[in-house]
Amino acid sequence: RNFRKHLRMVGSRRVKAQTFAERRERSFSRSWSDPTPIKADSFHDSRESHDLQDSCGTLDGDFDLNWEAEKELEAMACDGEDFIPPKIMLISSKVPKAEYVPTIIRRDDASIIPILYDHEHATFDDILEEIEKKLNIYRKGCKIWKMLIFCQGGPGHLYLLKNKVATFAKVEKEEDMIFFWKRLSRLMSKVNPEPNIIHIMGCYVLGNPNGEKLFQNLKNLMNPYRVAFESPLELSAQGKQMIETYFDFRLYRLWKTRQHSKLLDYDDIL
Repeated sequence: RNFRKHLRMVGSRRVKAQTFAERRERSFSRSWSDPTPIKADSFHDSRESHDLQDSCGTLDGDFDLNWEAEKELEAMACDGEDFIPPKIMLISSKVPKAEYVPTIIRRDDASIIPILYDHEHATFDDILEEIEKKLNIYRKGCKIWKMLIFCQGGPGHLYLLKNKVATFAKVEKEEDMIFFWKRLSRLMSKVNPEPNIIHIMGCYVLGNPNGEKLFQNLKNLMNPYRVAFESPLELSAQGKQMIETYFDFRLYRLWKTRQHSKLLDYDDIL
């Protein structure tokens, strides 16, 4: 419970001023199935676009350049029998009762690093900076072996941030989304002999074939880093295994049964 008080919600103080016209445009361009507004070309800042393309191009060019050197540095950082590879837990504030999620993580595993972020106001940069900061606090130079993204979404899409829905088509063409996944890939381990795992919870992305396409496109974006995406049904054996990787299973089930209830305060339980 005390932990929750000290958990800063990433991006919560970033409130962007919006004109009435922007708010109106956003509300009109939103459909029930896809909350991302369609940005008209006339509003597109071409200079920013080129900067981002250049950055992405630089990233692509640099991937293989220092691979072995970076791998060696990571191996040195992770040296020692006491090292437990970090598990990053990214929690969207859009998930009902999200603020309680850090209180139900496994208490016998110090490698689980929860990051609660503000779905409304956080940016992709805010999230990446916080992950980097938390990794360095855990052990300087270490990288992610396992990651949980706990957010809303549905078959074929992930609702990561306000007005930012990841679909297989959008992660191919929306520059800030491309940049996010490429930069995230650089925080994944090079020394892990197995593919690094990104688990998705809070929604069943694989509910239609577009979910597989989305995962494949994300893997392509994160190449040459080896990353496997998994989003099993929570009631399956694989789902239980995923939950137990990050959570105290009993507390998770308790949280799940109370997730949409207004009758009981969690502080009475935890």
